[in-house]
Amino acid sequence: MKTLDDLLRQESFSDADIIRLLGLTDPDDCERLRRAAYDLTTRLVGDLVHYRGILEFSNRCTLNCRYCGIRRDNRELERYDLSLEQLVEGAVWAAENNYGSVCLQAGERRDEPFVAFVEDGIREIRARTRSERLPDGASITLSLGEQPLETYERWRAAAGEADCMRYLLRMETTNPEIFARLHPDGFAHEKAYASRIQALEDLRTAGFQVGTGGMIGLPGQTLADLCADIRFYQRMDVDMLGMGPYILSRGGDMLDEGMMASGPLLQRALNMLAVCRLVLRDVNIAAATALQALAEDGREQGIAHGCNIIMPNITPRPVRKRYQLYDNKPCIDEEPTDCRACLEGRIHRMGRRVGWNQWGCSRHFRRRMNLPIPVDSAPGRHGHAADAGLIGIPIQLGSVSDASVPMRNDAVRRDP
Repeated sequence: MKTLDDLLRQESFSDADIIRLLGLTDPDDCERLRRAAYDLTTRLVGDLVHYRGILEFSNRCTLNCRYCGIRRDNRELERYDLSLEQLVEGAVWAAENNYGSVCLQAGERRDEPFVAFVEDGIREIRARTRSERLPDGASITLSLGEQPLETYERWRAAAGEADCMRYLLRMETTNPEIFARLHPDGFAHEKAYASRIQALEDLRTAGFQVGTGGMIGLPGQTLADLCADIRFYQRMDVDMLGMGPYILSRGGDMLDEGMMASGPLLQRALNMLAVCRLVLRDVNIAAATALQALAEDGREQGIAHGCNIIMPNITPRPVRKRYQLYDNKPCIDEEPTDCRACLEGRIHRMGRRVGWNQWGCSRHFRRRMNLPIPVDSAPGRHGHAADAGLIGIPIQLGSVSDASVPMRNDAVRRDP
């Protein structure tokens, strides 16, 4: 059997290689995996971490996904909808605070009033976030579930410029049996395995940067299932990944099935992030907020394992508690300004910089579309390898000197 160090130096991996890496539990082995993913991120993607300010603008949903706290049959949940002005004001706040991008998220609906609301929101955000620092306005990620191709095309057209729109549509799992258990039959508009794949293909047709991902640690899920997820991401040639640990929701319908213990679950999720970086190379990978539900420094650990996107919650605080897809969701009582200041320091201490006033397009997308790479975020230009032992459980924050990473909050940057 090849040594772990030899395996980590490879650029292509067999299924057996992937399963071996996903299953690492020895702390020294896990640290070597982490270091390989972090260093590869620095070389191929650069040292910038990009913000996507999340605006959870409605918790109304027509679907009944069993794992989800805002599923249709959760009768104890108080529903809400932000107004168009509240939505746009949230995005304007993000742009004024140097975020180059926002993410619009809601429960899944397909009715015309909802589709038109999103269309108007995209158009208004693109117009009202233009400034000297963001001359082309903020870019937008949508996470609004399966829609007809015509809807995707409407939303894409509302944004104007060709490369400013992303869409995150998580596959959740590529195991058809587990997928079917998550989505019960007999409900109108319920998701089906084939329709999810078709929707991902339609997003590419409509011109979006395409993102997907899955839940890690689902009941009945094996390491081979996670390997199959990674192979699916390869086949779909995705531009970005949004993955996170499976955490129970009291509003869901899976309480009797339990979940993994937090320590092993966190390690498996971090291994999955790192292996995805090694296999998929230059895609954007988000450090999910759910990681922080397992450990206070969970998102920082995600960055240390190869993530280059982080998604601060900028939903108005009065309604934020009503959008809990899983239990113990962090940051629900913080103001957006609190999150911004806290995250910047933490990212800095991980040897990374925040990509202020940049869209943060996937390098994989740029390469696929033959678009130029912004000079300021070129791989390796400002990279700082993590000190040995910087990342552990818990992370010892502050191991990288503040003086070692240049911060330019007032710089004008554009990454279309």
